[in-house]
Amino acid sequence: MMNLKLTDPVSRVPFIGDSYARLLKKLNVETVGQLLHHYPFRYEDYTKRSTIAHLILTETVTVTGVVEAVDNIHTRNKKTFTKVKLSDESGTIDIIWFNQPYLARSLKKNLSLNISGKVDQFSGNLAFISPEYEIVRSGVNQRAIHTGRFVPVYPETARISSKWIRSRVNQVLLLLDTIEDFIPLFIRQENNLLSLDNALRMIHFPEKLAEIDAARQRLSFDEIFNISLKGLLKRKAIRSKKTAVSLILSKISPYLNRLICNLPFKLTSSQEAVIQEILKDLSRPFPMNRLLQGEVGSGKTIVAVFASLAVVKSGKSSVVMAPTEALAYQHYTTFKKLLEPFNVTVSLITGSSKKTELGTGIIIGTHALLYSKALLKGGGLIVVDEQHKFGVAQRAKIIELLGGDNCVPHLLTMTATPIPRTLALSYLNDLDISILKESPVGRRGVRTWYVPESKRAAAYQWVKNQISSFHTQVFIICPLIDESEAENLKSVKSAKAEFEKIKNIFNEYRVGLIHGKLKSTEKQNVLGDFRDNKIQILVATPVVEVGIDIPNLTIIIIEGSERFGLANLHQLRGRAGRSDKESYCLLFSENTFFETVNRLKSLERIDSGLKLAELDLKRRGPGEVFGLFQSGLTKLKIADLSDFHLIERATHASRMTIENEKYHKDLVKLLERTDEDWSKINLN
Repeated sequence: MMNLKLTDPVSRVPFIGDSYARLLKKLNVETVGQLLHHYPFRYEDYTKRSTIAHLILTETVTVTGVVEAVDNIHTRNKKTFTKVKLSDESGTIDIIWFNQPYLARSLKKNLSLNISGKVDQFSGNLAFISPEYEIVRSGVNQRAIHTGRFVPVYPETARISSKWIRSRVNQVLLLLDTIEDFIPLFIRQENNLLSLDNALRMIHFPEKLAEIDAARQRLSFDEIFNISLKGLLKRKAIRSKKTAVSLILSKISPYLNRLICNLPFKLTSSQEAVIQEILKDLSRPFPMNRLLQGEVGSGKTIVAVFASLAVVKSGKSSVVMAPTEALAYQHYTTFKKLLEPFNVTVSLITGSSKKTELGTGIIIGTHALLYSKALLKGGGLIVVDEQHKFGVAQRAKIIELLGGDNCVPHLLTMTATPIPRTLALSYLNDLDISILKESPVGRRGVRTWYVPESKRAAAYQWVKNQISSFHTQVFIICPLIDESEAENLKSVKSAKAEFEKIKNIFNEYRVGLIHGKLKSTEKQNVLGDFRDNKIQILVATPVVEVGIDIPNLTIIIIEGSERFGLANLHQLRGRAGRSDKESYCLLFSENTFFETVNRLKSLERIDSGLKLAELDLKRRGPGEVFGLFQSGLTKLKIADLSDFHLIERATHASRMTIENEKYHKDLVKLLERTDEDWSKINLN
């Protein structure tokens, strides 16, 4: 008998050869192992059996009988169908196939057949029309694979059907004695996992539903375990090859203690804990890669101030990136005020303000930092605020700009709502995550409502009552017209039209307008008037939403809310609720599709950025885990990155494997291999 290995080209499998191998390549199947890991995406349930006399119309069932007659019949309109008369001890039934005359050559009289499918009618009688069929054969390894069981259905391509794949997979499983396992035995036992051999046999040809679930659990675990292990190995390799500024905590502690005493408020216990985590990272000789997640207004900026002061007092520069000029200017003001007693240079670089001292102290800026000549190699820390506003490539570029010879800066990213990709990476060991858990003292949160078009007029009247009764202020966000993050003239025109409409509706109040095309001084003037309550209602595009901190702002209206992701909506509503006053967010939408309304209503019941990120992860997928794309489905074949319990178990297992010296030699080899090759390595 032929011996097959998982690493063999798929062309070695009987009845495949070079021509079918080229077709399988379209399904990313090039080796025997990849064929086995080409999983079914659903199953036909043909497990119910019946005799012919007891068949019921429309039921899905399997019968076994003997062929009494086979005929190719030509109709008047020149069509052909093949009719097989099948009988068992209870009766006879017709089996019909259209336009498959070749069947008459193989389905001979007296053959025993399995027929699986839905009972239909033909010429007024019960019949099977185009069912699955299989010749019943006796002997070793002659099990039914197309009928009478849970029958796998696979992703297909031209000339490659599920029935054909089924036959080839069955052939491979017959030719492989056992499939070597690469997950350590102690991991399998601890997590109650099937062996890889059993899992692959059960995923393709299960005898019962429980076997499908058990096989999916094992194979999903494998995918997450592999990615997590790759993340750990990648981090280990980086730490062995690249160094970072290593802070001596005893030298900088006096400055940090003095900053604590100078603060006009007391740090929360979460802030204290997170600062300690970051300082511990900064004291290590390898680069920090940490995500700081905290609700809007929970004090992430203060944490960044402490980290930046620590780095600067160690003789290195710190760079803070913000997505908008408004937020960059707000950070600049905050850092300058808090660090004034420490003789620290704080500079600002934006599209309209680019003058700064060369690479000194703390440099705060927007995307303009990516093109600035003020940055010097050998920087100590990069802080990326509202990190979901920056692409993976942009973050990589700023690291490259600041990195020195074999030395890279520490990286701290901050967000109120992690994007799905970032959330996935935090679960999969590629970055560390810190969470500011406490709500800001004195904040009451933001009540959120989805408002359909039919209730718009009533909502406007309610807003008028709120302004007159409580002297509150309102922020109205207009969506971007196209999907680009860049604000174009079309979007500005839309905001201006909304501004004119709101002026007419709220004619007794002063209405302002702000958008990304205004000059920096004009933006600051408008925001200043809004902050001083000279403007009661501010219409804006979302490009400038981040960084507006108005305690008297208690109502935010988001037009076309269906155009925004959950992360954006959560960020936007976070502009309100910055005082002890009751605050509200109204999600206006003309879209009445159930899925859209349900998504928007999720913000009515969820006020946690992390929970919204998990919901977004389930809805959108995490994007390429090690690539540039930040949304869309991954290339995982079977695992679900929203199965957080599975991720927790698999990532824990990967860490245990890394820490076990018994496997270190094999782990070094793993780092050099592609994902497709990992199953070839035995870690036992």
